[in-house]
Amino acid sequence: MKNFFRIFVAGFVWLSVATSVFADNLFFEDQPIQNGINVFNMSRGFAEIYEKLAGVKWGGKDIRVAIEGLENLHSKAHIAATDERVVLVWGDTIVGNYPAPEPRDWNAYGEITTALVLKIRERDASLAKATESDIYRAVVDALMRGIDENGRYILSTDDSITNDGRILTSVGIEGARDERGNFRVLGVYKGSPADSAGVRDGDLIGEINGTLVSDISDSALASMMSGFNSGTVKMTLLTPSGQRRVVVRRATIVIADADIVFMDDANGGILDIIVNKISDNAVDIVKEALNKHPNVAGVILDLRVADGDDERAAAKLAGLFIGQKPIMRIVENKLDEIEVVSADNAVTGAHVVVVVSNMTRGTAEAVASAFYENGRGVLIGTPTAGTARIASKLMLSDGGALELLNKSVKTGQGHVIDRRGVFPVVCLSNIRTGAQQSAFFINVVNGDFRFHNYNADKEVDAESVRRGCPVITNGEDEDLLAMAIAVQILTDSKVYSRLLNYEE
Repeated sequence: MKNFFRIFVAGFVWLSVATSVFADNLFFEDQPIQNGINVFNMSRGFAEIYEKLAGVKWGGKDIRVAIEGLENLHSKAHIAATDERVVLVWGDTIVGNYPAPEPRDWNAYGEITTALVLKIRERDASLAKATESDIYRAVVDALMRGIDENGRYILSTDDSITNDGRILTSVGIEGARDERGNFRVLGVYKGSPADSAGVRDGDLIGEINGTLVSDISDSALASMMSGFNSGTVKMTLLTPSGQRRVVVRRATIVIADADIVFMDDANGGILDIIVNKISDNAVDIVKEALNKHPNVAGVILDLRVADGDDERAAAKLAGLFIGQKPIMRIVENKLDEIEVVSADNAVTGAHVVVVVSNMTRGTAEAVASAFYENGRGVLIGTPTAGTARIASKLMLSDGGALELLNKSVKTGQGHVIDRRGVFPVVCLSNIRTGAQQSAFFINVVNGDFRFHNYNADKEVDAESVRRGCPVITNGEDEDLLAMAIAVQILTDSKVYSRLLNYEE
C-alpha cells in the first residue's frame, strides 16, 4: 500500500507549483497565530522532538518515518516523506506538498510538521475543536506511534513515585464512549472524588463543564478525567434513578506497586504477593514482607497484571528469591547484549509459585522467566504478553518526556521473550474443573506429568502454544483457580518438587 502511495504521489509532483512553499521559512514572523495556534511555539516543540529522536537507536528507521506517523491523526490522511518532498494526501487529493528539510535541520522539520497539522486540522472537526496543548499532545503521540507502536508522550514527569505507590491525579473514573459518543462509567477508584460523589459503574456521563461529551475530543476528555493538575469537573450523569449533576475535583489517588496478603497456618503461612508494577517501590514492599515473615512456608508471586521497564528493579525483585544470577539480557541491536545480574543474595528460600497471564508484560516477563530458568519457582497461568521491552526516556524542556520501547529483552539464558512470551509449566485454562484438577495432580504425584520446554524451543510456533493454553476471560474465575492451584502446589512438597524437576 505504501509503495502504491509513493507512486501515486510521484505522479502528481507537477501539482507542487500550486501547493509548495519555497521560502526559507513556512511561516511569517508577523503572523505567529494561525487558526488559533502559535505556529512558532508549536514548531519549536516539534523541532525538539525530532532532535531528541535522532539521538536514539530505534531499529534503524529514518526520522522521516516519524513524520509519516502523522497519518495516525486521521484515517483519511496519507503522508509520504522522501528525500525530495513531504506530501500530504487527504483521501485522493493532495492538500500539502513541501520541499523535504535538509538532514538535521530540526527547525525545518518542526515547521513542516506544524504546516501538515494545520492542513489536517482544517479537515478534522474534532481536531479543530481541540486546544493548542491537546493538539500538541495528539500530534506527538501520533509521531511516536509512527516510530514505535508502544511509544508515548508523557505530558509531565512531575507525577512522581512516593513511598506508597504511583501518584495519579484523577477524578477516579475509568470508562469508554458508547456509539453516540457519550461516556459510560465502567469503574470507579475506591476513595476517589468520583466515589465520594456517588458516581457508580454503568452511569452515563452526558455533559462535562456544560459541554456535551459527544462534542469533546478524546484527548480533551482524557485531560478532564486524568489531568496532571487538580481542577473542578462538573458532570451531568444519566443514572438508573434519573439525571443527576455532580461536582468532582481531580485529586491525588495512590496505587501501590505491590500488595501483600499473609495467609497464616500451622506450617508457617503463605505470602500472596501481588505485583502491579516492577519498580524499586515494589521491591521495597516485597522485601519488607519477606523480612517480616522469615519463616513463611511458601510464596505466591502474582505477576498476572505486572508491568515494568526498569531492568534494575526487575533484577532486584528476582534477586530477593534467586540471588546473584543472570536475570535477563537487554538487546539494543543485533550486536550488543547487556547481561543484567542481581547484585544481592536471596533473602528467602521459601517455595515459590509464580502466576502469569497475557497481561504479564515488560520486565515482569523477564522476572517470570528467571524463576523458571533457575528452577526457583513453579510457573502457572497462561502465556505472557510477549511485549518484553525496555524504554528509553527522553526528557523535554517543557517538563514532559518521550518514551520509546526500543530495547528488547531476552531471558538470562538468552532466549527470546519479545513477540513470543513466557510459557507456564502448569496451564490453568486446561484444568478449570474439579475433575481436571484431580487428574492433573494424580499424574504429577504418580510421575506421569510430562512438560515440553516451549520456552527453550526456538522452533515451536508461539501462537500454537497460546491456542493450546488460552486466556481465561473471567477475572474472578482466574483469581479463584490461581489461588487454589498455587496453594495446593505449595502445601504438597512432593508435587512442588516434581513440577520443578519435570522431565521432557
